[in-house]
Amino acid sequence: MQGKVAVITGGNGTLGSAFAKGLAEAGATVFILGRNAEKSAAKVREFKTLGLTIQAITCDVLNEAEVQAAVATVLDQAGRVDILINGAGGNMPGATIQPDQSVFDISIDQFRQVSDLNVVGTVIPSIAFARPMVAQGKGCIINVSSMSAQLPLTRVVGYSAAKAAVDNFTRWLAVEMATKYGEGIRVNAIAPGFFIAEQNRRLLLNDDDTLTARGQTIISQTPMKRFGHPDELISTIRWLCDDRSSFVTGIVVPVDGGFGAFSGV
Repeated sequence: MQGKVAVITGGNGTLGSAFAKGLAEAGATVFILGRNAEKSAAKVREFKTLGLTIQAITCDVLNEAEVQAAVATVLDQAGRVDILINGAGGNMPGATIQPDQSVFDISIDQFRQVSDLNVVGTVIPSIAFARPMVAQGKGCIINVSSMSAQLPLTRVVGYSAAKAAVDNFTRWLAVEMATKYGEGIRVNAIAPGFFIAEQNRRLLLNDDDTLTARGQTIISQTPMKRFGHPDELISTIRWLCDDRSSFVTGIVVPVDGGFGAFSGV
């Protein structure tokens, strides 16, 4: 990663900050993008204590003007952009079916917001940061999907549908880039299994950190019998970013402890 410039949307979150740390430790110049300036600043200070210099840009991935401004800032400060990781995403209560609810209780407004954040919030940065990559003739885009896209989960209907769209967009953009702009622009995705993050903590863990009923079901269906650790995504990210992975494009890589391979029998 020496000499490479990486941009991570949602870089102040649980998984995004792990990506930032992993790439910075490997020698990349890293910019994190996030809506919450204070949260991003706290991450920058945290990384500094580890001897890592990571820069933060306040940006809403759903705001095209702000994303374009972020592109300009990165190019002004670093001269190029080699890697984009679309880590911004999330869920909302109204797009999730609670145990005492049914599909008829979905909030269409919140379903739409979840779709926008996960899908449109991937498309806008991809288009914006792909432009300098095309000009360079080289670049790597990594989207963050979910195992819920491949194996839809109960309750999280909005999130699962949105991440399935991210999978489709990943494959589509990989073909678009390679056929129209050459083999130097690659697009892939990772599909994390179950990792404890801010958005799912209360679904999986009780206040005393014991497993909820849903958490117990997930562990029972995961051959490794545990949740993942954010650092366990770093090697996959580095592999996909590496120039030696130059023939890898249009794939979605599960990192899930075997969850997707297990039938339950």
